[in-house]
Amino acid sequence: MSVEVERKFLCSEDTLKILEKIGVCIGQREFQDQYFDSPGFELTLRDFWLRKRKGCWELKCPISTGEPSEEQSLAAKLCTQYKEITNLPEIQQRVKKVIKGTCGDRDTETASLQEDELWLRQLNLVCFAEFTTVRRSFTLEEGVQIDLDQADFGYHVGEIEVLIPEGGDVHSAQEKIRNAAQKLGELMAFKLIMTLTSSTVVICDMMFS
Repeated sequence: MSVEVERKFLCSEDTLKILEKIGVCIGQREFQDQYFDSPGFELTLRDFWLRKRKGCWELKCPISTGEPSEEQSLAAKLCTQYKEITNLPEIQQRVKKVIKGTCGDRDTETASLQEDELWLRQLNLVCFAEFTTVRRSFTLEEGVQIDLDQADFGYHVGEIEVLIPEGGDVHSAQEKIRNAAQKLGELMAFKLIMTLTSSTVVICDMMFS
């Protein structure tokens, strides 16, 4: 299973112009997302992101890497790492484990392979966000992909991503992302996103992945 090492940034029309010069456009697509959580946001507050995209369930799970070394700390702080699960029974078990650890046991055994409404209801999960995104994707050298997203409610965000095998060289991926950021001239925008504390901004940044 692959691990996504990624960094988000604020994008503009200038970002698109730069990418058209230094990258290769690999396409544009539109998709609808629904994000689910408990009323108390037990998943998202722990950086788990449960969504239904184009009719398929996905769960993004954070990967803990421990404390970064001094020379790696900046790149590590600006990047996030996730494992994406797409197998529904595994998603249900992982979600159950996270929620069970915060709210006590809930009987969901009968919902393991049944319709969406049943297992969502038994885990007390509701849709808290639903929107459509237009995504333009570009590739750079060294296996770097950059996505520019525009949501139907006006939010714009970019993401630099490198996929590595589980247990792969995270530091190398972070360096590739840092180099791509420098080419885009977006370092100040990255720092701005990292220092913002608005919950709305944080949730929006995480959902566009």
